[in-house]
Amino acid sequence: MLSLKQKKIIILCKIKNIYTMNKHYFLAFDLGATSGRSILGILDGNNFEMRELTRFSNTILEVHGKYYWNIFGLYNSLKEGLMECAKQDIQLTSIGIDTWGVDFGYVGEDGTILGLPRAYRDPYTDGAPEAFFEIVPREKVYAQTGIQIMNFNSLYQLFAAKRENFSPLNAADKILFMPDLLSYLLTGKQVCEYTEASTSQILNPETRQFETSLLEAAGVKTSLLNPLIDSGTVIGTLTDSLAEETGIGKVPVVAVAGHDTASAVLAVPADNQNFAYLSSGTWSLMGVEIEKPILTRDSFEKNFTNEGGIEGTTRFLKNITGMWLLEQCRREWEKEGRKYTYTEIVKMAENAAHYQSYINPDDPRLANPVSMSKMIATICVENGDLPPASDAEFVRCIFESLTHRYKEIIDQLSEMISFPIEKLHIIGGGSQNKLINQMTANLLNIPVIAGPSEATAIGNCMMQAKAAGLVKDRWEIRKIIAKAFAVESFLPHLSPCSSPQERGV
Repeated sequence: MLSLKQKKIIILCKIKNIYTMNKHYFLAFDLGATSGRSILGILDGNNFEMRELTRFSNTILEVHGKYYWNIFGLYNSLKEGLMECAKQDIQLTSIGIDTWGVDFGYVGEDGTILGLPRAYRDPYTDGAPEAFFEIVPREKVYAQTGIQIMNFNSLYQLFAAKRENFSPLNAADKILFMPDLLSYLLTGKQVCEYTEASTSQILNPETRQFETSLLEAAGVKTSLLNPLIDSGTVIGTLTDSLAEETGIGKVPVVAVAGHDTASAVLAVPADNQNFAYLSSGTWSLMGVEIEKPILTRDSFEKNFTNEGGIEGTTRFLKNITGMWLLEQCRREWEKEGRKYTYTEIVKMAENAAHYQSYINPDDPRLANPVSMSKMIATICVENGDLPPASDAEFVRCIFESLTHRYKEIIDQLSEMISFPIEKLHIIGGGSQNKLINQMTANLLNIPVIAGPSEATAIGNCMMQAKAAGLVKDRWEIRKIIAKAFAVESFLPHLSPCSSPQERGV
């Protein structure tokens, strides 16, 4: 016969089971160009919350003049995230991976990963687009792909690798884009997720198929690419050895919207289509969500891109060099003994409000200069402006230049789409910069809604929830996100050149 204490324990256990049975735990591996994290998303009915489990660095390796990603170091970091889940006795529903776009690794016929993936900042693609356009005209490449011409697009990486007789390419059976390469390490299954593949400049956004003629023109075999799968597809489960090593078991791995911006856009807490988004981080990606790609003469001349979104949508956007400019300056200043917190940096920009010089953030010379600050100063002089004379003025120059670029892109978007842009949603880490948010609202003359800052990981988790059948579509997802995460609104007022005190920032 059970004692009273034992009966109480049984009752408490039953209550706990009832309480937790509707909870679903999703693990998002969110990898950026400088760092990565494992984030736990918890969905309980329409309630959603997140917490960070691990954080790790991601740095480009330079070896003999070539630049690589340490894919095996990243794999080890993913294992540590899995082991942390096991340590906390978290029963995962699934796992998803998102990364930046365009980069890929080579895989041999026997499944061996052939060296480290090249990084998009490797200068081996310098001049590659122009050389490729001698074979296939620029206009035709855009008409077939709808992708912004950038020298590091996957097409030009393959073309450049062929020209340098790169051994991994010569021996490759397949290429796997970065999220797919990491999921291959976890599951042993090779896939090609649509949103990530759409950044390659090999995919046709209208037919949703690869343009194999472009690969032929690049001199590489068309069989390098795996068949496409949609985001939300279950790839497989963790391999037996990995499940045992980490202690987490045979958890399913889902192909989420593998391109980090696609995951981030899913997490925009919008209630209708009349919005633009700015995914703000190392890169600033500004665009709109539309039902069909825009492949016009105007979009070609303005070099806009049509990347894949979820549920058949297109992310019509522009890639803008973002906080990379500031990150590189900060790195220089730290080497010189001047280290600033982010709060201090924003304050520096506020105090330098009198400084008004601008650069084009997308000037090719700013991609990876030896000295970012010297290059910014050089460009200012070329423009007839006073170069920054202090660290604060460099910060102000970067902030002002970015907001003016945002204004230019919003104006161009408005001319090419069929609906009004009523507000701008800023998501990602840059959404926490209140000064830029207010400057942007003032300049664009529309409300700016800032947050959530963890949009990419949120979108990653919610796509897993969609794969599990827990949510219906992106609009239901956005309702849940709008309820779960606080945002901050910035209304336009006064002049963008007014003082921070006048602006109320």
